[in-house]
Amino acid sequence: MSLTNAILTGFSGIKSNQVSVDTIGNNVANLNTTGFKSSRTLFETLYVQTIRGGTAPDENQGGTNPLQIGYGSGVATVQKNFNQGTTQQTGVVTDMAIEGNGFFVLNTPAQSQAFTRAGGFNLNTENLLTTPEGSFVQGFGASEDGTIDAGNLGDLEIPLGVTSDAAATTRAVMGGNLNAAGDVATSGSISESAPLTVSGGAAATAATALSALVDANGEPLFSNADVVRISNVTKGDIRVADADFVVGTNGTTLGDLASFVESALGIDTSGTAIGSPGVTIGDGTTSLAGAFVIRSNAGQANGLDFTGGSIRNSTNSATPFVFDTTAATGAGAATSFRVVDSLGSEVDVRLRLTLESKSNAGTTWRFTGESAGDTDPGSAIGGGTISFDTDGRFVEATGTDLSIARDATGAVTPLAFSVDFSALTGLSAEGRDSEFQMDTSDGFLIGTLTGFEVEPDGVITGTFNNGQDRVFGQIALATFANDQGLVAQSQNTYTIGVNSGEAMIAAPLAGAAGQINSRQLELGNVDLSRELIGLITASTGFSAASRTVRTADDMLQELMLLVR
Repeated sequence: MSLTNAILTGFSGIKSNQVSVDTIGNNVANLNTTGFKSSRTLFETLYVQTIRGGTAPDENQGGTNPLQIGYGSGVATVQKNFNQGTTQQTGVVTDMAIEGNGFFVLNTPAQSQAFTRAGGFNLNTENLLTTPEGSFVQGFGASEDGTIDAGNLGDLEIPLGVTSDAAATTRAVMGGNLNAAGDVATSGSISESAPLTVSGGAAATAATALSALVDANGEPLFSNADVVRISNVTKGDIRVADADFVVGTNGTTLGDLASFVESALGIDTSGTAIGSPGVTIGDGTTSLAGAFVIRSNAGQANGLDFTGGSIRNSTNSATPFVFDTTAATGAGAATSFRVVDSLGSEVDVRLRLTLESKSNAGTTWRFTGESAGDTDPGSAIGGGTISFDTDGRFVEATGTDLSIARDATGAVTPLAFSVDFSALTGLSAEGRDSEFQMDTSDGFLIGTLTGFEVEPDGVITGTFNNGQDRVFGQIALATFANDQGLVAQSQNTYTIGVNSGEAMIAAPLAGAAGQINSRQLELGNVDLSRELIGLITASTGFSAASRTVRTADDMLQELMLLVR
């Protein structure tokens, strides 16, 4: 081996270790780069000169090994380390980390496809998901009903601020327990006024004109166009909505006023109602002749209570109706909730229940529905029964289809919906009231998209401020047969290489693809302690190779002196 070759051999070591230092320097420089994958330099020997070949052993000698001299080292490859990096919680919804295999798919500003593990994304002014450098994150779009179109790879839009349509309620699900330990409802409240008379002292009847009614001094109680206000009435300890009866417009007789009050108070007078609920004028048999008599539906939940001025002439401030009331009996419960019409307007609904019967077959409760939003006269919107067996389990319900008139509101009329009582129980609960409420319903108001979440399978679900959710798309991931074959580019991206294989793009958790961890970022996988050790060994190798060159040079100088 000549001294010149020794110099060249040492030089090859200098070059190899210089590449190693360059690789380590790049790793250290990207220590805090999101999604960065470190590299390592692998060396290989260069060509070898065989001075003498080896010989096989025989009966005369034991054989010899070959005599070879190597001519230095070279860089075999700079190999990427695609092992998982640690993740960091950020709380930022647009931050995403891949756990497992795969790369985010990007459409770069140059309209080319690139791939990255760095998931620090953001939304641009058009609500498109992008990288900080402006590349568009790719995924699968979704239809209006939230169905993912796996064949439609494109930009992902999350339209924060967009409004959703309202949807009318079609079903309300009730929950709770109706206490079977209560008393059976046998009667409603009875409110009876002092007798009303006409001029001359005769008792009024249902056919008596309101303008003919007089007070104790013979003065008229009502005139045409007077407003009779019904207010401050409670039903089952819940206030009833106020109502106005205009004399001459809504009716002219005492019977007309009785029908109006009956409707305004939501009294169920159907043939299945317990007792004889309704508003009548006393005939002198069961009540005083000329008295204004209000009988509620049975049960405490339906009991009516009036103050001294609950029904009065608001035009002249007369209070012709002063009631004596007998309270209702029987266990009951009431609950209020809201449903939504086709325009997204909320409509109040109240359900009142009373324990109608107990038998060897179980218990039966009767319910009535009311709504102040009903545009028909009165507030009653239907009713029926709920039956439980002897174990308190729901058996059946009747009359569960309720209907609220919405005439002249612009919405679809009627607003028809069903009430599902199947989740109710009818168990005894001594010392406790019945618990009864709406658990869920399918109607919703108009809403604004205020936020979103990314699921582990990459599905992007937007949340509206009306409580509704909608799927807007799904993040796509690309996997490769050989990640090492990818070509690294700037901005933390890779492109397909000749030895990487084609990109296999699919949803997260499908095939070999990993999952998405939202509100997290994958950090670089640089091991700083290992890099510092590598820096020491590379610099040592560099120094040693330099010393080889220097030694060979010194020997060559000595050789030149011999010539002189």
